[in-house]
Amino acid sequence: MAKEGHKYIFVLGGVMSGVGKGVVTSSIGLLLQQKGYPVNLVKVDPYLNVDAGTMNPTEHGEVFVLRSGMETDQDMGNYERFLGRDLTNEDYMTSGMVYQSVINRERALEYGGKCVEAIPHVRDEILRRFEDAAAYNGSRVSVIEIGGTIGDFQNALFIDAARVMHMRHPEDVLFVMVSYLPVPGTLGEMKTKPTQMAVRDLNSYGVQPDFIIARSKEPVDDKRKEKLAVSCSVRRDRIISAPDINSIYEAPLNFEKDRLGDALLTALNLPEKRKASLAVWKKFAAAVSNAKAPEVSIAIVGKYFDTGDFVLADAYLSVIEAIKFSAAKLGRHAKITWVNSKDLEKGGAKAVNILGKFQGIIVPGGFGESGIEGKIQAIRFAREHKIPYFGLCYGMQLMVIEYARNVLGLKDANTTEIKKSAEDPVVDVMLEQKKHLADNKYGGTMRLGVYPAYLKKGTMARAAYKKELVEERHRHRYEINPAYVKRLEDAGLVFSGTSPDGVLMEIAELPRTEHPFMLGTQFHPELQARPLSPHPLFTEFLRAATHKRRK
Repeated sequence: MAKEGHKYIFVLGGVMSGVGKGVVTSSIGLLLQQKGYPVNLVKVDPYLNVDAGTMNPTEHGEVFVLRSGMETDQDMGNYERFLGRDLTNEDYMTSGMVYQSVINRERALEYGGKCVEAIPHVRDEILRRFEDAAAYNGSRVSVIEIGGTIGDFQNALFIDAARVMHMRHPEDVLFVMVSYLPVPGTLGEMKTKPTQMAVRDLNSYGVQPDFIIARSKEPVDDKRKEKLAVSCSVRRDRIISAPDINSIYEAPLNFEKDRLGDALLTALNLPEKRKASLAVWKKFAAAVSNAKAPEVSIAIVGKYFDTGDFVLADAYLSVIEAIKFSAAKLGRHAKITWVNSKDLEKGGAKAVNILGKFQGIIVPGGFGESGIEGKIQAIRFAREHKIPYFGLCYGMQLMVIEYARNVLGLKDANTTEIKKSAEDPVVDVMLEQKKHLADNKYGGTMRLGVYPAYLKKGTMARAAYKKELVEERHRHRYEINPAYVKRLEDAGLVFSGTSPDGVLMEIAELPRTEHPFMLGTQFHPELQARPLSPHPLFTEFLRAATHKRRK
């Protein structure tokens, strides 16, 4: 149980999805942390999935893996990046987790033969998880983002749980509604009516917002603030303008200008411990948004772009942010271009030649067969044309397959994920994973979370990290087949990072004498990149890319 007097801030979204609840939650956490208060951030996903691991990235965005190995929503990544620390399993929940827990308790007769219902039993389980997260983290304030949009059927129980918490502890609970104010092009006038209706929807749950974060293309003027204040019964000074910005990392700076942190502390009856010190953050935000900095062009060759006429950058969100952090550290502006590997497959050599105009190429993680040959073509192009290359998880496996085919001469080299009968299974399923696959156990059964790796002296990886032992987060079932390691090494490939027992290959690279930067990791380094502490491998990749002239 959380300590008596623990404070809770619930962040809800109105009008539409994707309005920025995660950024608001992250920003509030950063502001309160900078003001001296220990905080914990919680993401509520109303899906019936037990975790995010089985969700399609083109529909839901990337899966963010915690240090523990839990597969979560991408907002958890933003939370970690803004707070600059790791989060725990207690900081994430889905409807599936909640219902699974209630059903397990019912099966164990823990409800004493009662008729188990959504109210109160499911709602009480939600409340227990809110309180347990606060207690586990030892925080003073919990900031809880309830996913979805006000009016959705799926998140109603979570909002009702928040209502009950407010009813029991009215002085300790605040509601922050993030809503969108459209400016229709034909009218040219900002409209408040959708937000007014969203507040009325929220009122129907028995909840009244204390703050409105007014998202819009432009700043919200005094007239609209006054209109919202009167219509929504929210104090005018608690209607915070949140116009579009160049970078999400500017959000806490804008909120601090409007004294949001002070207003939240006042509303919660908490004394100000110290002024928020955001000087370092401000310097970083300026660097990451500096479009006038020397440009470095990076191609991300992926396949999770199938969203009609739009590109879903969220599928590779952590990779994008990791690039930004390292580029800012180097005083560069990263220009990222999406290259669909399926198009490379269809277009052949002519399509692949377009990669020659980039200074660096990244092949991120992924699963399945589609677009794979296009990725392998891109990797071969990067190797042969000496373009800095960075492969992440699947991107490392395909890098090894390309090397085996085109340097070692194993033309049928492949991964058994794609071709089970491959003559040369250079990448194969891990032994402990075979039973999971045979039993159709997919959710939460991969190699997940943090594992150690030892780095060899004299390698790019060791030089980048500047230490022998590292810990990185994983999410995969397949590994480099140990039976091929010696043959690959004899052909010039260097496995510069391995598991402590030397069995699992964690990093593969070519010597600098052969290539300016050709390196792949079995793990996902992007998951541990932070705004104020960029990941060393991304930094070294971009450093090499800055020295590559474009053709």
